[in-house]
Amino acid sequence: MARFIFITGGVVSSLGKGLASAALGALLQARGFSVRLRKLDPYLNVDPGTMSPFEHGEVFVTDDGAETDLDLGHYERFTGVPARKTDSISSGRIYTNVLERERRGDYLGKTIQVIPHVTNEIKDFIRIGEDEVDFMLCEIGGTVGDIEGLPFFEAIRQFAQDKPRGQCVFMHLTLLPFIKASGELKTKPTQHSVKELRSIGLAPDILVCRSEGPIPVKEREKLALFCNVRPDSVIAAQDLKSIYEAPLAYHREGLDQAVLDAFQITPAPKPQLDRWEDVADRIFHAEGAVKVAIVGKYTQLEDAYKSIAEALTHGGMANRVKVQIEWVDAELFETEDPAPHLEGFHAILVPGGFGERGTEGKIRAAQFARERKVPYLGICLGMQMAVIEAARNVAGLKTAGSEEFDHEAGKKRFEPVVYHLKEWVQGNAKVERKVTDDKGGTMRLGAYDAVLAEGSKVAEIYGATQIDERHRHRYEVDLTYRDQLEAVGLKFTGMSPDGRLPEIVEWEDHPWFIGVQFHPELKSKPFEPHPLFADFIRAAKDVSRLV
Repeated sequence: MARFIFITGGVVSSLGKGLASAALGALLQARGFSVRLRKLDPYLNVDPGTMSPFEHGEVFVTDDGAETDLDLGHYERFTGVPARKTDSISSGRIYTNVLERERRGDYLGKTIQVIPHVTNEIKDFIRIGEDEVDFMLCEIGGTVGDIEGLPFFEAIRQFAQDKPRGQCVFMHLTLLPFIKASGELKTKPTQHSVKELRSIGLAPDILVCRSEGPIPVKEREKLALFCNVRPDSVIAAQDLKSIYEAPLAYHREGLDQAVLDAFQITPAPKPQLDRWEDVADRIFHAEGAVKVAIVGKYTQLEDAYKSIAEALTHGGMANRVKVQIEWVDAELFETEDPAPHLEGFHAILVPGGFGERGTEGKIRAAQFARERKVPYLGICLGMQMAVIEAARNVAGLKTAGSEEFDHEAGKKRFEPVVYHLKEWVQGNAKVERKVTDDKGGTMRLGAYDAVLAEGSKVAEIYGATQIDERHRHRYEVDLTYRDQLEAVGLKFTGMSPDGRLPEIVEWEDHPWFIGVQFHPELKSKPFEPHPLFADFIRAAKDVSRLV
């Protein structure tokens, strides 16, 4: 039966609970334990799928088709454990489940209340798969004191009471602000945060304190005394140059040992940290640098493309180069020459997205990469923009566009070489969708197989002709135009097993120009870079040598 670690946050949001949880999971794995990580989010959206990237960052997609919080990406990247639908829940989903059960009559006419009905639903969610792993790490989103988080805090309090003594440990992440004027590291905000936790029946066993520098012994002792934790359970979380330092940094601070001590696991298995030492070595001992432009429309918020940025970093590790990412707003050159914005880069990546805004700039970026022979990786919408560019500028279809943009505008303006996906095969069943369906959860989501053409560049990169990758999209390239596009050199080198849906295109006369309908970034890890990103950065590295 799993032991449970509940991770909460205090003082301010965005302190890095997800990263701390992921790093702790990696450290427990290094000691030989199996782990699973979960995210409990207090917001009322059913899932992040319909939320703007400006609101919530990227949407991370699991193999089984869940649209989840970006923290699940951290969990996967650090532990290699594929996330599931059951690893992410929101207040919206919890309340939806409770109300659906009430409508069915499952509660036998009782008055429905937060306690016990909502808290029981949360506890049932936490229990899923508890017999599968040694440790279950559950991160509670938001900050202690937030009104929407109270049902989750109450649920984990009850959960710990339901379990045998010593089965649950609470870890609280807070901020220690440094006041320059007085030259002091202030512990009072953390004390108040712990007081707030204790007022709702929770007492932290471990304090993880974010700070710009080391925590002096005096402040550690003060925190231990006033927050009622052991001095060796006050863990400093200093600012790092790379998130991939976190497992080694937390190990040096004794986080994994503090957790095992809290569970009274003795003697503690010795950690095997070779994997993370190699990752750190590749980051900090790069043998060159490449410049990659990410041409998108959410460039003001880097978390909107979090997995892509990390996958590029992993590609750099595979090639022992530092990847210098620059975010280029596609709207800057929708009606002008992109050259002043894109010259000097060793590679160009156009990521996924929704809506027409910025798409003309992305099409121009694809044209620039094709004509200048710059390595290009188009992901999801980025592949569709590359196909539209080829149709317009090479195949002679001057009004080529996407049905998505016509649907937005409410009138027909384009010859749609990209159309709304109306049906596809998922497992042994046919899935059907209409343009008018609800937006949430109605896309082609999750892992699907693809068959690669023998002798193609992608088959060479993967070292295989059968792959599976994760998808998140409503629109597909129309195969009606395949012959016209292939006749001018844009080859369809990856297809769905039934041959009805294009998965990959590549220019045959280009050093490296690949578009994929899926999201390869979601499966990349620092110790196992995705082959597409590893080879993309290799191509960029080759270009950098020629400059």
